[in-house]
Amino acid sequence: MSVILTEKAATEVKKIIEKMVEENSVPEGGELILRVGVQGGGCSGFSYSLGFDTETTEKDRVIETHGVRLAVEKKYDPYLDGTVVDYYDGLEKRGFVFNNPNVVKTCGCGSSFQV
Repeated sequence: MSVILTEKAATEVKKIIEKMVEENSVPEGGELILRVGVQGGGCSGFSYSLGFDTETTEKDRVIETHGVRLAVEKKYDPYLDGTVVDYYDGLEKRGFVFNNPNVVKTCGCGSSFQV
């Protein structure tokens, strides 16, 4: 698998899913899968995408880690191989962070990258 989800990030994902279930934001009978990807854009060329999906295809690599199902399209392997998705909760910022060993350049805001 090209992407690793830390236990702290998985805990936060589970909290978000629980809240979505409570608010009936999940399709009936649908299991939410965390989908990690890459999209063009940002100051450095690419930015990360993180969202939920209810289905996977043969184009995906799917694993379960710390109780969270994670899907990444195989075409993103060159960009995301070895990437660790963590959750940071500090005084100055809060949110998911991507530690990608393939990155050669990032922008000042840290939300886009170049490989």
